[in-house]
Amino acid sequence: MSEMTRPEMVAGAFQAAWNAHDMTALGRLFHEDATFVNRFGHLVRGADEIVALHAPIHQTIYRDSTLENEAIDVIAIGSDAAVVHFWSRLAIGDAHPARPHLVDTLIQAVLTCNEGLWLIKAFENVALTDPRTGELVLRK
Repeated sequence: MSEMTRPEMVAGAFQAAWNAHDMTALGRLFHEDATFVNRFGHLVRGADEIVALHAPIHQTIYRDSTLENEAIDVIAIGSDAAVVHFWSRLAIGDAHPARPHLVDTLIQAVLTCNEGLWLIKAFENVALTDPRTGELVLRK
């Protein structure tokens, strides 16, 4: 996995780590003290906690999932900080108890740059579908 040298690379980098089910690579996208809010509203702090949140589901219910992200915009907050929004579609496979379905979310990521490397400082994932059934909730 390549390093993020531009903030807009976050959508692809997150997608690649997820689809490889490589939680170590996922953790490397974040600052050590980053925050992460999942689509259920659960907040964790720190790259290690972000990895700990995701590792068990990638070994079980999301082991056959794939993610497709589409960048929407990048808003610069200066030369070393940016907010990135992207659509995310999670294709959940047979390993999930609710069987295969899609989950759409809108992601907001705040990134900062240090010595040319962009890392996620804060990440929030907002569900646009019911994560248990795939039923459209917020976006039609």
